[in-house]
Amino acid sequence: MYSFGIEEEYFVFDAASRRAVRRFDKRFLVAARKALGDRVMTEMLQSQLEVTTPPCACAAEARAHLARYRRALGDAAAARGLGLAAMGTFPLAFWPEQIVTPKARYDAIMDDLQMIGYRNMLCGMHVHVAVPDVDARVNLIMRLTPYLPLLLALSTSSPFWQGHLTGLVGYRLAAYDELPRTGLPELFRAGEDYRDFVAALVGAGIIPDASYIWWALRPSLNYPTIELRVADSCTRLDDAVAIATLFRCLVRALDRNRGINAGFDRLGRAITQENKWHAQRYGIKARFVDPFSRTPMTARSWLESIRGLIADDVSALGCAAEIAHLDRILDGGTSADRQISIFTRARAAGRRRHAAIKEVVDWAAAETRAG
Repeated sequence: MYSFGIEEEYFVFDAASRRAVRRFDKRFLVAARKALGDRVMTEMLQSQLEVTTPPCACAAEARAHLARYRRALGDAAAARGLGLAAMGTFPLAFWPEQIVTPKARYDAIMDDLQMIGYRNMLCGMHVHVAVPDVDARVNLIMRLTPYLPLLLALSTSSPFWQGHLTGLVGYRLAAYDELPRTGLPELFRAGEDYRDFVAALVGAGIIPDASYIWWALRPSLNYPTIELRVADSCTRLDDAVAIATLFRCLVRALDRNRGINAGFDRLGRAITQENKWHAQRYGIKARFVDPFSRTPMTARSWLESIRGLIADDVSALGCAAEIAHLDRILDGGTSADRQISIFTRARAAGRRRHAAIKEVVDWAAAETRAG
């Protein structure tokens, strides 16, 4: 029960220029698939790849899979003069240069999205947690929504956009929210509401199926899971596993106690929307508001309150070490904080902007490959 899987998206870049590639290197893809089989796949834009773990029973199992994927892809990339980086946005990716991966689904999406599709130079981490009851999934999504800003804040790795600092630590969702059917889930309390919503859009020919709903948290169409989509792709593997584990514990806790957050309403959702913005802008340094008590919170105080809620789940799932790692994120900063620090120090030392960005890319590539 509550098995989970993690999907990670990575940028592929030219190791000499540090610019995101425009086209696939076919030999690199052959080598990647030889090493990882169907666990690695292409994404909508040719500068991106995705890996998926099988369903995992524990955090250590998920970590072992992702460590192997990262090392194998990093080795295959290096052999072709390429690099691999787990980041929410890539500092030297430029949307007018992007080329779409040839695939019927992607062609249809691009025909609908137009320029917005080419601007989708974004990599996230998706976490699936098994919840077999379809109706329970929709109700759980409603009650899990308040935690999305904290999960985002802990994962932020996207302070750059097209060669410039954005002023946000989590710019990825600012760009992603240009797409339709993104952002916070709608306030549906029952599976029937969700099914009616999907049926209306499918019936009108707006979407072919529910996989075209890209909320930050959604019921998966292909698996009996709840899918977290709010998190940036985490540069450091330990961060990724810790955040995925926190989400898994929250799912288990709220599924066991259906009364938790049952009163989440329109006002709470509006506050959560504001919390999401503060997570994008400030990350773990953000000021948050409790959607229920309306009192201020920091990321640290929020996490501390959650620890009490999930204590039994942490014990049952044997993931105390992963939950403890969240304190290291709060103490040492996220990938975004580290990227900004590297860049600003390099600039202060007299490096040109492009050279300073290269240092950021090199750090991210090394951390990604290290696993």
